[in-house]
Amino acid sequence: MRNLEVGGEALGDMPDLQAPSTDPSHARIASWLLGRFGAGRIRADDRLPPEEQLAAALGVSRMTLRQALGSLESRGFIERRRGRSGGNFVREPLIEVDLSGLPGFTELMRRANVRAGARIVRAGLVEATSEIASALDLGRQRDVIEVVRVRSARRRPLALEETYLPAQLFPGLLDRSLTGSLYGLMREHYDLSPHHAQEWLEPEIVSDEHAVLLEIEPGSAVMLVTRKASTSSGVAIEFARDRYRPDRTRISLNTGVDPGAGAELLVEPV
Repeated sequence: MRNLEVGGEALGDMPDLQAPSTDPSHARIASWLLGRFGAGRIRADDRLPPEEQLAAALGVSRMTLRQALGSLESRGFIERRRGRSGGNFVREPLIEVDLSGLPGFTELMRRANVRAGARIVRAGLVEATSEIASALDLGRQRDVIEVVRVRSARRRPLALEETYLPAQLFPGLLDRSLTGSLYGLMREHYDLSPHHAQEWLEPEIVSDEHAVLLEIEPGSAVMLVTRKASTSSGVAIEFARDRYRPDRTRISLNTGVDPGAGAELLVEPV
């Protein structure tokens, strides 16, 4: 842990808050601090200068500074700790996990400008459980390809992926490299890829096995994303359970209003 000093080498030059701008001062202060983090001048677990001292150096009121720090706190960049050794501490930025548009993990990390990594826990042919068989519309052929991987970002575990694919649709998949994008393999070698999906998001308490794989404490909570995906023609090709560490990720979705649903809500009962 480092204690940053106002005007010190870590923080660098103060922002010019008198320069013309359409952004309010607190937003410019937040952007400036983010820039210090992005440039490597501020690191995770650094303690920022006391609020009174930092506000004076910036030439703003403590209220304005607290608005800036509150904005960063809500976005996961700052943690406020109480007590004699407390203060405003820099956190590792949360990685945005934008599930819109059915991206795979590799694409998610590309969007977040983070290099994706993968460690295979197990991969093989297994018999589908009733839940998986129902999700994949399997008949008598109950064999599925199971791929379980720990996905990492910034060289630390971020998610645990548990993926099941119909074996008859992807012959030879297990002979290929499984450390990259599975969706990429599906498109390139089998001309199949997810086009529609139904996803469920719910918190889950991790098992001891999952805690070890994700390098978190047993009994910790994760965000479980369960997914059933199909092709544009309606062929079910994937059932997956992805478990994300909430201390390292923030899940987002881009949504819109269904015009049909809106029209229905406007109809008054007779």
